[in-house]
Amino acid sequence: MPPIISVVGKSGSGKTTLIEKLIPELRRRGYKIGIVKHAFHNFDMDKKGKDSWRHKAAGAETVVVASPGRIGMIKDHDSEDLESFEIYFRDMDIVITEGYKRQNKPKIEIFRAVAHDAPLCLDDNSLIAFVTDTGIDMNIPRFGLDDIEGLADLVEKKFL
Repeated sequence: MPPIISVVGKSGSGKTTLIEKLIPELRRRGYKIGIVKHAFHNFDMDKKGKDSWRHKAAGAETVVVASPGRIGMIKDHDSEDLESFEIYFRDMDIVITEGYKRQNKPKIEIFRAVAHDAPLCLDDNSLIAFVTDTGIDMNIPRFGLDDIEGLADLVEKKFL
């Protein structure tokens, strides 16, 4: 399994935006990036009535939709543990998760003062970086919201 890092933060803190900025910077440096988005509820990527939805509704445990240059998979999976996804990411250099704050994986927290009163990971020993618009010192590397190159440097040095 490639290294896994989790981008965490409270709802509305900017996790998706941070990841959207980090992916192209790491890609520019030549790395292949896998992403796992943690959902706290059941979800369905497939649209009701479409063929793939109908196959899944009929009882298929795995459905793959394939087109030139892209595949999509809907698969029954009995675990949300990151290690259970290894088979899907063997060809990646790093896996970045959005969420998974309870897993014991290296974490980057994003915290914006306008969105919340206090950081999420105050007592989390797996926190490796803090991305913020505040002066809060967490005794770990701190980056501004737009310091994507600096954050990518840290990720590259520690994990790639």
